[in-house]
Amino acid sequence: MTDTPTVLLGKTPDDLKDVRLNFPMANRHGLISGATGTGKTVTLQVLAEGFARQGVSVFMADVKGDLSGVADPAKANPKVEERLKKLGIGNFQPRGNPAVFWDIFGEKGHPLRTTISELGPLLLGRLLNLNETQEGVLFLTFKVADDQGLLLLDLKDLRAMLAWVSEHSDELQSTYGNISAASVGAIQRQLLVLEKSGADRFFGEPALRLEHIMQKDFSGNGVISVLEAGHLMQDPRVYTTFMLYLMSELFENLPEVGDIERPKLVFFFDEAHLLFNAASPALMEKIEQVVRLIRSKGVGIYFVTQNPLDVSEAVLGQLGNRVQHALRAFTPKDQKAVRAAAETFRPNPKIDTEAAITELGVGEALVSVLDMEGRPTPVERVLIMPPESQLGPLTAETFQERVARSPLAGVYDQAVDRESAYEMLKKKQEEVLQQAPPPKAPQPETFWPKEAAPKAPPAPRGRPREGIGEAMAKSAARSIGSSMGRQVLRGILGSIFGGGGGRSRGGLF
Repeated sequence: MTDTPTVLLGKTPDDLKDVRLNFPMANRHGLISGATGTGKTVTLQVLAEGFARQGVSVFMADVKGDLSGVADPAKANPKVEERLKKLGIGNFQPRGNPAVFWDIFGEKGHPLRTTISELGPLLLGRLLNLNETQEGVLFLTFKVADDQGLLLLDLKDLRAMLAWVSEHSDELQSTYGNISAASVGAIQRQLLVLEKSGADRFFGEPALRLEHIMQKDFSGNGVISVLEAGHLMQDPRVYTTFMLYLMSELFENLPEVGDIERPKLVFFFDEAHLLFNAASPALMEKIEQVVRLIRSKGVGIYFVTQNPLDVSEAVLGQLGNRVQHALRAFTPKDQKAVRAAAETFRPNPKIDTEAAITELGVGEALVSVLDMEGRPTPVERVLIMPPESQLGPLTAETFQERVARSPLAGVYDQAVDRESAYEMLKKKQEEVLQQAPPPKAPQPETFWPKEAAPKAPPAPRGRPREGIGEAMAKSAARSIGSSMGRQVLRGILGSIFGGGGGRSRGGLF
């Protein structure tokens, strides 16, 4: 073994040669692919604990609910013992890893939040499944909020801002462009759908601080952050949007470090095909930019998926370390995928790569890693190491105990709702209402008691003759008075009984 820190992935079955991933090349990203049930999760766990042992922080999503076991030592298992014997390993040391558990819904770990402003309109548009026109209105709303100094922290802030923009569209149009009321309505409806799914809990404060997923314990081991993603997978857009958001935050906020001895953080993106499904050109550009440049921030990204073709070609070309588990070739489409996967490896004259991909057993893989010059090594057929931590989830009691003892207990548990766009717009509306002159109250009709009614002067006897002009004026006055009287009466009755006496306009809140 050299002085260069490495992760032991496994050994070749024939000559038991070590196959190791070099830490200085670990931030050149990687791919773990293979059909369901072929051992991808075990490979992920071996890599994660290997990085953590060398002081590298790890973030990974637990899609299937079986990764919490990284916190406890491995238990006796006949299959594990058989694999260790086959690999000739006699110094296997079961041990757990320092782990922190997260859950957007706050049920199986610390609540994990961000603000609307931090997520931004591009990722929020994907989350809400907006079309191009609706995305334009959303971008406009964010711009107006910035110009007005209004914080967008949670969904009620965004709703209030959309309502205000719609109400003042005529004033804003000359500066920001046309604001479609239909698009505003569509965005508001999608926000209601998001809220109904429970994903509204993702937005608010305290927001996640990046240093809390880049920690070490007192022994210098990297902390493994595990995101409970089983519930998230009910709406894959929420899962992929969060993961992409976190990648983007790391890219935008971490300093440049160039080539370093070992990564600061390794980020595992399980079910990666969901990220690329129906991604808009703007979003694809963002993904490719982050993957291409984030390695200079000391972050390695490892995509986990069933088929290499699930990942876009531009991103696939950035993934230098490859672990390919078995693929099944039952259909012409499957055979094409196997052929494409084989072509991504550097050939080894001892191995028929295309045939081997369909012959691999569970826990066996084809592996090619980057050497210290950054070149892919020839593909090797490898028996993957068993992890030193527990395979499968922790018991419910052990899990609750780990969460309660977490160094972050109490930091994120209580949501904070400080003054932001909703409160500020509400205050503005109240000030406008207070400054407006009060409406004139209608003069009530006076009803006199019969005995107190003023006495009218006695009318003169006889009736004087009216002139033609006077008669016409009185006739017109009676006609007008009668018409107006009917209108006033209808208005009063309509107001009392809720009839067609006019509709009142609702305010912003």
